[in-house]
Amino acid sequence: MIPGPFEYHRPQSISEAVALLASLGDDAYPLAGGHSIIPLMKTRLAVPDHLVDLGGLADLKFIRREMDHIVVGAMTTQQDLIVSALLRDLIPLVGETAVTIADPQIRAMGTLGGNVANGDPGNDMPALMQCLGADYLLTGPDGDRSVAARDFYHDAYDTARLPGEIVTAIRIPIPPAGHGSAYEKLKRKVGDYATAAAAVVLTLEGGVCKTCSIGLTNVASTPLWAEDAARALVGTTLDKAALEKAIEAAEAITSPAHDSRGPVEYRTKMAGVMVRRAVERAHARATA
Repeated sequence: MIPGPFEYHRPQSISEAVALLASLGDDAYPLAGGHSIIPLMKTRLAVPDHLVDLGGLADLKFIRREMDHIVVGAMTTQQDLIVSALLRDLIPLVGETAVTIADPQIRAMGTLGGNVANGDPGNDMPALMQCLGADYLLTGPDGDRSVAARDFYHDAYDTARLPGEIVTAIRIPIPPAGHGSAYEKLKRKVGDYATAAAAVVLTLEGGVCKTCSIGLTNVASTPLWAEDAARALVGTTLDKAALEKAIEAAEAITSPAHDSRGPVEYRTKMAGVMVRRAVERAHARATA
């Protein structure tokens, strides 16, 4: 289908972008890589009167270390994440997750900021950022602020981003050396959203799980941080009984839609399967 008519804007600075979004109000939508908003516009599920293209904001494309965090500019592409040596050394799960997104053409254009900012429950990075304990840095008419990824998502396409604000960077804590991590994703075909997916980051001490965090993708109207599931593994050797308890806790918080990816019961069980696989792979990496 063809999108409805709209006016196109390409600001050259963050302040100009914020001023445009603030002045245009609800009739304007920020455009990053375009792989979320453009499909919605083509189906007329979104009909903005104005598109504010953030592609000219070169200052928002970077990956750098700041003390015990990695900070990624919002306009950094998925491909940038994949090839980053800094991420590969310190938080390899970010690049590994980016590889599972869509296809090479989309990864070359799609941005981390766009993936996390619009509240699409099918996007992969939001659950990963919740799992990693990341914060989103936002800039708006009233200045800058930080929102935890775990507090950012209210419902499908409904987030903590205020009118006129844009996500400018993502701040990710560096997991401790020796941690294990994995992102397991089930999808019908290359390029598809997940039927269900799970991110896991854990640490071990003397063979016992010391810390654990679990994020779930596309099994509810928002990404999910499975806090109780992770807690079920802490203090255990990640034995079968503990893993079954964690899977049960993860499945309990899901509420997937019945859609072309399968019925609710199937997608709920697949969330548990992805948790099992991710925990097992993260465990193996932590002990390697």
